[in-house]
Amino acid sequence: MANPFSLEALKTRMQKPITSLKEELNGLRTGRASPSLLEPVMVEAYGSRVPLNQVATVTVMEARMLSVQVWDRSMASAVEKAIRDSGLGLNPAGEGQVIRVPLPALNEERRRDLTKVAHNYAEQARVGVRQIRRDGMDLLKKAEKDGDIAQDESRNQTDLVQKATDQAVNEIDMLLAVKEQEIMQV
Repeated sequence: MANPFSLEALKTRMQKPITSLKEELNGLRTGRASPSLLEPVMVEAYGSRVPLNQVATVTVMEARMLSVQVWDRSMASAVEKAIRDSGLGLNPAGEGQVIRVPLPALNEERRRDLTKVAHNYAEQARVGVRQIRRDGMDLLKKAEKDGDIAQDESRNQTDLVQKATDQAVNEIDMLLAVKEQEIMQV
């Protein structure tokens, strides 16, 4: 019987929680304007809910101002309402097809809250990586028990799995540190 264990497949699976973390961190508001801030916004358009980027273009006007160019003039009020109701604490101002979204300065308490949210996202990613590690270790133990691989090979592969896990967790920690610094900048 062939060994179902593949270190490369495990490493690929470990990248998924990291990619997910990057997307979640991009959605966190910092002091600077970023078009990715409005990615989670869903708009009621043409009888269904669609992402904002399917009905408008988001650009950065200034350090604390986003501009949303709505493609269909009749959708402007729906886009404005969706941004206001998104829970991001933004108050858009419509001017025809262009909606200006000023980003208020973050106070110290809000910065700490955002940092806690970032830590929670990072911990979820770490847990995901550890679960993948556990799956890999279980496969190795089963392969060794079934006689598909030798004990020495199993130990070597176990060490490699641990190194891949440590590398993934370090990447998560670095992403968190960068985002934390970005949030806490005044």
